[in-house]
Amino acid sequence: MLILDSRTAPEDGVRTVWAELLAEDLVRYEAVLEEALEPQREYLSEAEYTVYRRGKRLRPAILLLAARMVHGPTPLPAKVLQGAVSLEMLHVATLIHDDVVDGSMLRRGMPSVNAARGPGTAVIVGDLQFVQAIRGFVDAIDRDSDMALIKLVLDSAFDTCRGELDELRTDLTLEPAVLVERYWQTADRKTAVLFGLAAESGVVLAGGHSSDARRAGFFGRGLGRAFQVMDDLFDLARAENASGKPCGVDLLCGRASLPLIYAMAELGPTHRVSRIMRGEPTGPPALARALAQVRVTGGFARAYADARAQALDALEFLRPFPDNRYRRALHDLTLHVVDRAP
Repeated sequence: MLILDSRTAPEDGVRTVWAELLAEDLVRYEAVLEEALEPQREYLSEAEYTVYRRGKRLRPAILLLAARMVHGPTPLPAKVLQGAVSLEMLHVATLIHDDVVDGSMLRRGMPSVNAARGPGTAVIVGDLQFVQAIRGFVDAIDRDSDMALIKLVLDSAFDTCRGELDELRTDLTLEPAVLVERYWQTADRKTAVLFGLAAESGVVLAGGHSSDARRAGFFGRGLGRAFQVMDDLFDLARAENASGKPCGVDLLCGRASLPLIYAMAELGPTHRVSRIMRGEPTGPPALARALAQVRVTGGFARAYADARAQALDALEFLRPFPDNRYRRALHDLTLHVVDRAP
C-alpha cells in the first residue's frame, strides 16, 4: 500500500509511485527520454529541459502502472517505455502552448518557455514536441495489432487541440447549465483525453486484451476529469509559491472553469466576480478579494464534490483487473488527486 495522504503534494505522491513501484522503469524511461530529445538538442534551451525535469510525470506513471497491471513485475517491453516518453512529450507540448495562450511567465515556479523565448519561438518548440511525440508512438509499434494505437494517439492529439480552442471561445452569456455542459466537453478534450490515452495505451503496449484497454481508457478519462476540476480549484485557492504559477489565472482570463461557472450563477451577473470574468480591469487587491469570495460560495464546494464523484466513478473501471500492487497504486493515486482539499 502506498503512503499517500491529503498532506502529500501531487508531485510527491507521484514520486512515491516512481520510487516504490517503478524504480527500474524510471532508469529506462530517463534513457529513452534523452534519446528522444537528442534530435532536438540544438533547438532546445534550458527552459524546455526544466519543464521535463521538474514535471510530475503523472501521465507516464499512469501508463506504466496500467501496463504493469496486466503485465506483472517482469521487465516491460521497450515499446512501453517508448510510449511513456512520447506521452510526456505530448503533455509538455500542451503546457508550452498553454503558457503562450495565457501569457504566463511562470511554469512550475520557473520562467516558462513563453517567458524565456517569446511566444513565437515557444509555439514552434511546442509543435516540435507534438511531432516528436507522434514519431515516438509510431516507433513503439511492432505488430499489426498495435496499429489502432496510432489512430488513438492522433485522435487524442486532435481532441486536445479542440479543447484548447473550445476554452478560448466560451460565451459567458450562455445559461449556467449550458456552460457546465460545455465545460465537461472541454475538460474531456483538453485534459481527460491524455489520461485516457495513458491508461489505454499502457494496456495495449503491454499486450493486454482490447476490452481491458478500453476499460482502462474509461478509467483514465474519469481520472482526468477529476484532475481538471481539482486544477481549477487550486487555481483559485493556492498561492503562487505553492503552485509554481500565478493564482487566479482563470478568473483574470475569463475562463469558464467549473467552480467559476457555479460561483457566477450563485453571485449574480453584477457581482465583482462576474464583472472580472467579462473583462473588467482589476488590480491585485481586488482580485484577491474576488478569489476569496469565490472560495466561500457553495459553487466552490459543489465543484469539489463533482471532482470526487468523477474519481469514484473512474475507480469502478479498475475492479475487473487483477488485484495487484499496480492496480492498487492507480486506485491510491486517483483518491490522492481528490483527497487534497483545495
